Amino acid sequence: MRLLVYGLNYLPELTGIGKYTGEMCAWLASRGHTVHAVCAVPYYPEWQVPKAYRRGLYRTEERDGVMVHRTRLYVPTKPTTTSRLLHLCSFAVASLPQLLRRRSVRADVLIAVEPTLFCAPAALMAARLFRAKSLLHIQDFELDAMTGLGMGRSGDFAATIERWLMRRFDAISTISYSMIDRAREKLQGGDPPVLFFPNWVDIDFVKPGPTGDRYRERWDIPPTTKVILYSGNLGKKQGLEIVLEAAQALQGEPDVIFLFVGAGSAVDSLKDAAEAMRLDNVRFYPLQPYEDLPELMALADIHLVVQRRGAADVVLPSKLTTILAAGGTAVITAEPETELGRLCTHHPGIAVRVAPEDGALLTGALRELLDGVDVTARRANPLARAYAEQNLSKETVLERFEDDLRRLIGKGKQDV
Repeated sequence: MRLLVYGLNYLPELTGIGKYTGEMCAWLASRGHTVHAVCAVPYYPEWQVPKAYRRGLYRTEERDGVMVHRTRLYVPTKPTTTSRLLHLCSFAVASLPQLLRRRSVRADVLIAVEPTLFCAPAALMAARLFRAKSLLHIQDFELDAMTGLGMGRSGDFAATIERWLMRRFDAISTISYSMIDRAREKLQGGDPPVLFFPNWVDIDFVKPGPTGDRYRERWDIPPTTKVILYSGNLGKKQGLEIVLEAAQALQGEPDVIFLFVGAGSAVDSLKDAAEAMRLDNVRFYPLQPYEDLPELMALADIHLVVQRRGAADVVLPSKLTTILAAGGTAVITAEPETELGRLCTHHPGIAVRVAPEDGALLTGALRELLDGVDVTARRANPLARAYAEQNLSKETVLERFEDDLRRLIGKGKQDV
């Protein structure tokens, strides 16, 4: 197959959508398919473009067998609602020439990744021009996220435009069953078909076994200290202030430490808040190299998957797949009817769920789990690991998606 992928984020971004888009493209290229990707220069989650990518508007590089065509864009240093919209629009406009130049690829399928929906019109136009099938892969429902997180109001007009665009793709895919339901709701019974294409994890790379001792030595954490870890994007949609509330409540507990490992738009405000609260049991570290991920996961006695109310159905956190593969013990903040809530209900013991934005409930869950940690014989959560092996294997997920793409090429959209 000849595939053209059009999306905002891409490797070497190590968190969020860029990681999955890059890994998908590399895997498909390794299977012998011709893959081109049109994307932005890397900037996430630091919201800063690396020095190596600051020269020129366009550049092309080969990465893991994929021809990657990058575009400069506006990157706000402190994202706000307005600056985020400008950021998304700047990529949609600036990347259009890069996209149109890919006509020579003679793509069988053009895969557009949301966010950003701003690129959907260009993706549909290019697919028609190139005589390619079109697929919209939804990682986040952009308008829902803005509404649910207080970042703006989509309104009836925006929802109508969103539905109009979605209906014009040959197929749609998304990452959870709740999001499939949401997509069908938006389509109001119309075409196209909606496919299940979840995020994955390399279960052969991330697995129980490492001890985390290297990080304990590097960061001067004694073996008897119990570690509560939040790793990934430190953004506003997570609502990480409640973690600081829990840290304050547990400050008197001996040998307990909270670690924030990552970057994002909220990191400075979190550091300022921790300092103002005089929390001596909280530390911040930057993103760690991907090759050290198994050791980092093993460092934690308890992992945190934290989001604001209203976010869990439109933004499925990718960090959870890694935690499950590592056999980690996790506390998740989510409403019971969301995808994360259903996961905890249908698979008892896989993680502990508490209501979002409730520091007291989070603190209570952490106290109970901390009481069960044996620092002399730390053990993985076998239920979490078993779920990852059965449902999140990278090979299984991508092989199924490869089959879906073949069917999309060979049949009409009603038959996918």
